[in-house]
Amino acid sequence: MAGARRPVAELIDELVERIGTTAYVSACVDLLEGAPRERYVEELRCLTGHAWQPGDAVLSSSSWGDFWVRSWGARGLLHVWDERATPAVVAGLADEHYRPAEMCLKVVARHDVAGAGDGAARLARHDLPRVRAHAMRALAVVGDSEHLAVVEAALDDDHVDVRRRAARPLELLARRLDR
Repeated sequence: MAGARRPVAELIDELVERIGTTAYVSACVDLLEGAPRERYVEELRCLTGHAWQPGDAVLSSSSWGDFWVRSWGARGLLHVWDERATPAVVAGLADEHYRPAEMCLKVVARHDVAGAGDGAARLARHDLPRVRAHAMRALAVVGDSEHLAVVEAALDDDHVDVRRRAARPLELLARRLDR
């Protein structure tokens, strides 16, 4: 079909095959840490599915804020993970914008990122219910005994999705911690 966009996962697979896992993960980490979008145009084409040609809105930080670039870097790590990305993902949990932090929560939940429990626990108190819900998913994987109170408190959250998401980590943490 003419003009159809290909799935991002397919584009990422091709990029990794072309540049290698190490270069791919390094690019994602650099983007997550705030590298300029112009430095990684080819990688961003694959991470976003956008053309990234001169005149494209995605090349403009006024159209697509820099937080999107950090989010796309984190999203790339969902697809291809390496432990070397751990410090950047843990730091990304404290991003000033919720989108990169939320994407880092997804990476934490998928890849059991060491040292991410405290950052996930902080995000469990975020203003947005969707971020709090993702924090619960992450705590189900990386939470420890010091995070139990945060998960228990989420059982009384104002938002139904957060309450629902809190039940699973509480069960998993209790089992894992022999409680």
